[in-house]
Amino acid sequence: MGFEAKNQPMNEFPILNPEEGIPLFYPFVAPEAFKEVEDSLNSRWIGQGPKVDLFEKQFQKKIVPNNFPVAVGSGTDGLHLAYILSGIKEGDEVITPVFTCTATNLPLLYIKAKPVFADINPLTMNINVDDIEHRITEKTKAIVAVDYGGVPADYEKLNKICEKYQLKLIGDCAQSIGTLYKGRPISEYCDFTVFSFQAIKTISTSDGGMLVLKNYGDLPLAKRLRWFGIDRSEKQKGIWENDVFEIGYKYQMTDIAACLGISSLKYFEKLVNHRKSIFEIYLENISNKQINLINTPDKNGTSICPWLCTIIVENGRIDLMNKLREKGVETAQVHYRNDRYSVFGSRKKDLPNMDYLEDKYLVLPIHHKVSINQAMEICQYINEWQY
Repeated sequence: MGFEAKNQPMNEFPILNPEEGIPLFYPFVAPEAFKEVEDSLNSRWIGQGPKVDLFEKQFQKKIVPNNFPVAVGSGTDGLHLAYILSGIKEGDEVITPVFTCTATNLPLLYIKAKPVFADINPLTMNINVDDIEHRITEKTKAIVAVDYGGVPADYEKLNKICEKYQLKLIGDCAQSIGTLYKGRPISEYCDFTVFSFQAIKTISTSDGGMLVLKNYGDLPLAKRLRWFGIDRSEKQKGIWENDVFEIGYKYQMTDIAACLGISSLKYFEKLVNHRKSIFEIYLENISNKQINLINTPDKNGTSICPWLCTIIVENGRIDLMNKLREKGVETAQVHYRNDRYSVFGSRKKDLPNMDYLEDKYLVLPIHHKVSINQAMEICQYINEWQY
């Protein structure tokens, strides 16, 4: 552990015992979370209650000031609700990235809609905006964009396509909380945006998510669908008419989960800045000619909050992964092309960029427990590796 990082900030967070190695992911729990949870456990609210409301307000102020958040039990819950609110029904088609967590596309199957997989941009591994229009049919109702690793999709071009064909745009921002596209939160470009607070995300509620609405008018329906189709505010006032006329779900966040989110938001800037520091170390110090790094530079107001750092290994990905693990550094692919899974049908033959990259990408540790010097060591290991 002898490599020294130059001109880099000191660690903001306690690091792991070096002898334990460097895991690919590590959940962040704020010190204040313990007191926050205890406060709720000693109250009458441990399910959905005032802490959920508070978390929504704080999230809105810090992350999506011009939009309307609805806290849910997971990012998957949020995506399912976003698809319903977009009017997607059985038999409809939705253009979506082939490369993403299955959570992006499985909710489409819940409502018997058809995911239509588009190819990836080989520079970002996001949806390739040039591979969308020829896939649009009269059955197409929406486009889904995923910001892989925190790198934003091309929302300007996506908006133009959606306006041209009168489609909804849904942003799966599970990996890009805090990322700005041309100076604005991504939620301002999308009809519906979904964030994830799953255990290993930048901030966590152990599991949870946030559905963000562009239009205030969608808020009452979103909140009813989150809770069995019941208007909770009316019910709690004692003036609910005692009827359910929509198929609702049990997709609410609990106050216990919200306690973790409220506490983590206090550290959001520090968490993001640390991840950016680690990302920059990889970007500036990996010099192995066999390696490229997925990256979109901060420019024109675009600012990345990285969740993953992904390298492209032209040959020998498995060999590099094994060599790094011998050094105690955990790496993996994390997500895979969705058309490899039987639930989505057969493997598609018109996705050349995905075909080219599917065995070449590898994710490096970038979380708050990775120290500056450990990141430099990882660079050294990669630079010394030859295949």
